[in-house]
Amino acid sequence: MRVVSLLPSATEMVHFAGATESLVGVTHECDHPPGVEGLPKLTSSRIDPTLSGAEIDAEVNRLVTDDESLYALDADLLENLAPDLVITQGLCDVCAVSTSLVEEVVSGLRGNPDLLVLNPTSLQDVLNDSIRVGDALGRRGEAERNVAALRDRLDEVERTVAGLPRPGVGCIEWLDPPFSAGHWVPEMVRIAGGRELFAGPGERSVRLDWETVFEAAPEVLVLMPCGFDAGRAAEEAKSLPNLPGWSDLPAVKNERVWVVDANSYFSRPAPRLVEGVEILARILHPGAFPGEPEGNTASRLSPVFE
Repeated sequence: MRVVSLLPSATEMVHFAGATESLVGVTHECDHPPGVEGLPKLTSSRIDPTLSGAEIDAEVNRLVTDDESLYALDADLLENLAPDLVITQGLCDVCAVSTSLVEEVVSGLRGNPDLLVLNPTSLQDVLNDSIRVGDALGRRGEAERNVAALRDRLDEVERTVAGLPRPGVGCIEWLDPPFSAGHWVPEMVRIAGGRELFAGPGERSVRLDWETVFEAAPEVLVLMPCGFDAGRAAEEAKSLPNLPGWSDLPAVKNERVWVVDANSYFSRPAPRLVEGVEILARILHPGAFPGEPEGNTASRLSPVFE
């Protein structure tokens, strides 16, 4: 089977099902598992990724207002790759090529490939989609076994945090302006033993203001700008101590402000979200989970400003 993935999380799911060798084309953002970067890239972004968070937000708003797609899809390359299966998403036009554009292009391909559209809004959906992808690849059994192992890991986290105090947690998906972290993130926080303050399970991310964040007085603040790793998130966060009221936050006073690798473990609806839960558990309950998260996955923000 020849598979084209138009979504980084789908690329990870193909790998999760043991079918990495089936991939013949991916997106410009696919970076896991290592090696997929060398495959033909079918997409490109109209937004410069080196822009600041505020500049990226402004560009997104401009393109959306003008009813322009944020991504381009190479239809000729897709035709030449002759896929049997194309995997895309219907969740967010800001995150990947829009479903309508993919459907239009795929409908005109001579090979008439199957189209699998993923639309997860919860951790449960992500695990189910991992099995759906495995099934489409003829690898359902392997996918089910791997998902069962992920569920065991989640159960272990829940058992460990049972009965422990649940701190109020603020997960921030974008910093300038701030956005709540919705969809599967509140569920991840709950499993890890916390109370997410700004979104409920399955809810979309919404724009906030820092005054609202400060009024909620989170005991733990986790900065996870969508698509950024921990290093880039720390760079974006350098201006936060200048905000009036920042130093009064309980999370700041107790040095419980963290930046995380959202791109790998929080933004993408892929199997590695389970590792994200484990990272959150170590952040929220360090006494119950020995060892702090590694610096490339998560780091305390305080030392960044020393």
